[in-house]
Amino acid sequence: MLNKKITFLKSNSGVQKYLKNSSWLLGQKVLDMAVGLFVTVWVVRYLGPSDFGSLSYALSFVGLFSSIATLGLDGILVRDLVNEPVRRNYLLGSAFVLRFVGGVCSLFLIAAGTYFLGESNDDNTLIYIISFGVILRSFNVIDLYFQSKVLSKYVAYAKTIALGLSSIAKIALLLNGAPLVAFALMVVLEALVLMVSLIFFYCKAGFNEVEDTRRKILNWNFDINTAKTLLRDSWPLMLAGIVISIYMKIDQIMIHRILGAEFVGQYAAATKLSELWYFIPVLITSSLFPALINAKKNSKQLYIVRLQRLYTFLLWLAVSIAIPMTFLSEIIVVRLYGDEYQLASDILRVHIWAGIFVFIGVASDKWLITEGIQMFSLRNCAIGALINIILNFYLIGSFGVVGAAYSTLVSQGLAAYLLLYVSNKTRVNFYAITRAVFISRAFK
Repeated sequence: MLNKKITFLKSNSGVQKYLKNSSWLLGQKVLDMAVGLFVTVWVVRYLGPSDFGSLSYALSFVGLFSSIATLGLDGILVRDLVNEPVRRNYLLGSAFVLRFVGGVCSLFLIAAGTYFLGESNDDNTLIYIISFGVILRSFNVIDLYFQSKVLSKYVAYAKTIALGLSSIAKIALLLNGAPLVAFALMVVLEALVLMVSLIFFYCKAGFNEVEDTRRKILNWNFDINTAKTLLRDSWPLMLAGIVISIYMKIDQIMIHRILGAEFVGQYAAATKLSELWYFIPVLITSSLFPALINAKKNSKQLYIVRLQRLYTFLLWLAVSIAIPMTFLSEIIVVRLYGDEYQLASDILRVHIWAGIFVFIGVASDKWLITEGIQMFSLRNCAIGALINIILNFYLIGSFGVVGAAYSTLVSQGLAAYLLLYVSNKTRVNFYAITRAVFISRAFK
């Protein structure tokens, strides 16, 4: 039986196509982990808990508003590019304009937020510098185009170039004793290099691998009807993205307000190791999303089987990461960051388990998009964000910075899993995730 499955995988061109696509993404992310982690650890040690906390706070503050710029278009645009490839230029052009306008709006909101909260001049400087990268990410619609064509190797090329140049620049800063503000500029530099690289590969690369060799940015067209359609389908996901940002970023903002920048540094150092793995479900689901859409069109049974296997694989992969990280947290943190980050090991021991719900939640969101009921993603995320804020007030006060990790774990479990049971339309997905605990049932 096993030999037959292996033979099938080798002979099936569709399977090989998706595996090859995933391998490019995986290779880039492994490189990102290796190089990025090395540089990040150096930066964390160099800045110390207080300055690293200030930088992390600025990143979280911008991240809180930058989800507005994406407008929740990622999955919707990939879906439409797969289903309507002949409308590529209208889809990409409309999505780009929408994202650019969203980026401008997010800049105004960031400025209003800093004024309302009365941030210090030093914090404002970091926040304003980092926020310029939001506009540059409008061109990430090219990434979504390559996803729809199962040609993510060009995205891997672009991200590797951005990683390489930004890493070299950061090392130069570290060796020359650069100030904190210089590391904020590196965030914008990386976004700029990625933008230029994506444009280059879209216009120049892989002509023999796609249906049209006339891929130029100038061929993009904004169409008001296309834009309205995209917004009509994506606005629930945009709002969901906002509330996801709230319960992913609000922890550091609340820690900063309640405990101070040094504790943000401890928390951010721990979450860097915990969230290091979050690219895996995004990578896998982004690569397999076109396959799920095609399976749903051709065979409902095949669609269900593929979805169940995806949940099972992601759940147990997350567990296999969480267990060793829990027992080795103190050794890992002290070896990487040094003794001054000792508190981060306690945070990591709790926060790493939220990854289980992140892994299955990413796949669940793809299911909601495929089924056309993405409104439930908004509802679940909004409730999860509210619970996270409430728990942060109580748990940070009672347990210190570790309390923020507990609030993240509880709110993630609620939003990504438990709330699916509430509605008849999503309960089938709750049961599918529950069955993922039993490996034999998914891969028999």
